[in-house]
Amino acid sequence: MPFSIRPHRRFSVCWPVTYHADLSEGRGIVWNMSVNWWRLSGDLPLRVGQTCPLTVHLPNQLSLFVAGAIVRWARGQEYGLEPLLADKQTQSRVEQLVHHLEQVALESIE
Repeated sequence: MPFSIRPHRRFSVCWPVTYHADLSEGRGIVWNMSVNWWRLSGDLPLRVGQTCPLTVHLPNQLSLFVAGAIVRWARGQEYGLEPLLADKQTQSRVEQLVHHLEQVALESIE
């Protein structure tokens, strides 16, 4: 696999998530995220290429619903997801969330 630089910074998080595959519901954790890639571990198996809707439960009692994310890689119960942010509102929320994570990271350096 050729070396490539990630276009967006990833941030470590630990947020509960529920997701669906076919007619089943899975539960797991989002471990890190950027604007266009998320790492998830969960109890319901997913396959590479599969699309699943998911809801991330944020610490402030809010949730973020993503209508679909494509599984790009799978290792055991860990998955690399590419969220499909088709609607502008969800895209904006994800960008705001990542911006907030950037600000928190910068404040911790100072």
